[in-house]
Amino acid sequence: MSLAVAERPPATPSPALRPVISFHGVTKIYPNGSVALRDVNLAVHQSDFCFLVGASGAGKSTLVRLLIREESASTGRIFIDGHEITRMPHRKLPKLRRKFGIVFQDYKLLPTRTVAQNVAFALQVTRPGQRHLREKVEEVLWIVGLEDKLDKYPDELSGGEQQRVAIARALITRPSIVLADEPTGNLDTKNSDAVLQMLVRSNRELGQTTLMITHNPDAAAIAGRILHMRDGEIIKVENGSGRPGSPA
Repeated sequence: MSLAVAERPPATPSPALRPVISFHGVTKIYPNGSVALRDVNLAVHQSDFCFLVGASGAGKSTLVRLLIREESASTGRIFIDGHEITRMPHRKLPKLRRKFGIVFQDYKLLPTRTVAQNVAFALQVTRPGQRHLREKVEEVLWIVGLEDKLDKYPDELSGGEQQRVAIARALITRPSIVLADEPTGNLDTKNSDAVLQMLVRSNRELGQTTLMITHNPDAAAIAGRILHMRDGEIIKVENGSGRPGSPA
């Protein structure tokens, strides 16, 4: 499985080869005339782990907002699991967004709810009436190493532990795609490494497709592929080892 900046893909790729995420000639221009993305082409396949690397303003966050349809592309086409989302009706967006588990830099935990309640909340919102909710919460907290913190509140946890709760919350819905937006930005080196390894582990063991935004190219050396972005363009694709990525 690979990720690559490629020639324009065929209009109807076979299901076996079809990427989970694909951008075809996508440009995003904001109303003030600012060009956030310029003719982006990429393909991300099932179980890929890839990093979007670049300075602030490179277009990384815009690319992710287009994926979850918080923004719409000015031109081009975007596909998720073979379905075009570029002009998807708003009534279908909740179902689209259930495909994603999102991890933010600032955790976004609910301060008046326990760890277990924060994690359960994601499932209660997206799939109300779930059976065996407690067991599902305990399972995912075990995956992130917080099975002994179920009844703690966010302010009783370290920054690294809070980020692990955020990861558990993203994983409990069993998303097919995990989007991590600078998840280590507020953490020290030790906790950053632990969070990265946790995301890699969940990617490998659960088979999710993972897309992580980071300013730090060194962090991206641990796994997957690296997309270097600058001025709204993907300028280079590398393997995690630093070797140039091969075309799809």
